[in-house]
Amino acid sequence: MRSHYCGDLSEAHIDQEVTLCGWVNRRRDHGGVIFIDLRDREGLIQLVFDPEDSLDNFRRAEQVRSEYVLQVKGRVRPRPEGTENPDLATGQVEVLAQELVLLNAAETPPFPVDEKLEVSEEIRLRYRYIDLRRPESLQRLRFRSEIIRQLRKFLDERGFLDIDTPVLTKSTPEGARDFLVPSRTHPGQFFALPQSPQLFKQLLMIAGVDRYYQMVRCFRDEDLRADRQPEFTQLDIETSFLHEDEFMGLMEEMIKELFATVLGVPLHTPFIRMPYAEALACFGLDKPDLRIPLRLVEVGDLMKTVEFKVFAEPAQDREGRVAALRLPGGGKLSRKEIDDYTKFVAIYGAKGLAYIKVVERSRGREGLQSPILKFLPDEVVGAIMDRTGAEDGDVIFFGADKASIVNEALGALRVKLGHDHGLVEHGWRPLWVIDFPMFEWDESSNRWNALHHPFTSPKEEDLPLLEQNPGACRSRAYDLVLNGTEVGGGSMRIFRSPVQSQVFRLLGIGDEEAKEKFGFLLDALKYGCPPHGGIAFGLDRLVMLMTGSASIREVIAFPKTQTAACPLTGAPGLVAEAQLRELGIRVRKSIPENG
Repeated sequence: MRSHYCGDLSEAHIDQEVTLCGWVNRRRDHGGVIFIDLRDREGLIQLVFDPEDSLDNFRRAEQVRSEYVLQVKGRVRPRPEGTENPDLATGQVEVLAQELVLLNAAETPPFPVDEKLEVSEEIRLRYRYIDLRRPESLQRLRFRSEIIRQLRKFLDERGFLDIDTPVLTKSTPEGARDFLVPSRTHPGQFFALPQSPQLFKQLLMIAGVDRYYQMVRCFRDEDLRADRQPEFTQLDIETSFLHEDEFMGLMEEMIKELFATVLGVPLHTPFIRMPYAEALACFGLDKPDLRIPLRLVEVGDLMKTVEFKVFAEPAQDREGRVAALRLPGGGKLSRKEIDDYTKFVAIYGAKGLAYIKVVERSRGREGLQSPILKFLPDEVVGAIMDRTGAEDGDVIFFGADKASIVNEALGALRVKLGHDHGLVEHGWRPLWVIDFPMFEWDESSNRWNALHHPFTSPKEEDLPLLEQNPGACRSRAYDLVLNGTEVGGGSMRIFRSPVQSQVFRLLGIGDEEAKEKFGFLLDALKYGCPPHGGIAFGLDRLVMLMTGSASIREVIAFPKTQTAACPLTGAPGLVAEAQLRELGIRVRKSIPENG
């Protein structure tokens, strides 16, 4: 039906006869000549309808409205001098229409495609097919496609095999987050949609595949945020016979090549490798944004003997922390601004936000302003100034509480201060976070949980700690963090059956439960399992970052809302009683909380 895409036409096509198909972006009637901007996925081209050239075509063009679907035949010619459009890729040429066919009419769309108007996300997602006609929306999907193409190319060239794994599988120990699918042929039993192909890719390594990858759809029934969806896409990778240093180096090469090819941005390798403990100590979280130069500074040792219990008690608590965060030039903050930051950290459980303003450091205590100064001895104040590197005009914020609360609150405050005060450096700062703890203690259930997942291998030198001190055992896990966002998480896997059984027991998974849920894996580990490991990249997050989008919903063709609903199709929805009956399912009505 067409010979060229609209957006591909250039001066190289002058005097050529072309056939174009697309949507009417805009129609303009100027002095007896009609101009139509025709749009397809590659861009716009200006069509000219002159009644002297073809009166029939001119009259058809008069009936055309925005978003009508047209087929147009015509001749490419240069735009008259002075009418060129340098902002348009095709702005040097136009097409003199010789034949117009109306393929389909269109009602007025719920929002204009050719104008950059703010439209609510609910409306945009309800009419997503209209929203995707917008060049910026379509460009994100094109960009996503190019990223996937480049990643596949890199892995294909290095001997990785693209292998599908099952979508209907068995529920995991984290079953509350699984999407369940009832089985008609096995009444009362359920499949689960995979949160990850973790076990299958490990089985592929045991099978001798050696290098595997998959652009895999995963499902997780959890509360949503800007970078979460109930169904999402991972680039899943697994390899055998590679040490983590070799594997991480290979992944660095892949990301470096991706950024160079798609964005034209050089990333410097090797990426920084930062232990988990250092990330928490300096940044308060395990995915630090290195573009922000602010750092947390430990001052708990200085506060153990002060009379100020707000500081002294967490300083003396083994699970407590007292940390300082210096904001250069922050001394100009008003009381209201400080109160706003105090409300902000309260979101993360902080009970307050103490501060010291440095007016003139050389004057000692007299050159400082703070409600807490009266509680701190001179030597402590001087040590805080030295340790934080405080200068005139700065403000120092303090967090004092359980270490987890201090880390989360000051870590979030650090990022907010960086953005609020223009301290975020330009560019990309990737790093690996390594040496994670194997386990974290869950006080509510009085048991250990796997920090990553139960198939992550402990460090060889820490194997004795599985029995002696599980909390001190480190894992062979690694997360790739890019500008404060985790884009990939992986690890070397447990490949010896006794170690896997030992880890299951530590996690409260008894032998019977382990056999029921993971018996196939434990059996497979007995038959010559190679050392192996891998990673899963959140493709949606990666595309979101590389396109500068506000959320992953912008880079998914048909995303769900933050309530896990689809405004376009109305999913989730009710199903017919007959269908439920065939599946042997009865839906219980919700019982009001008050009765």
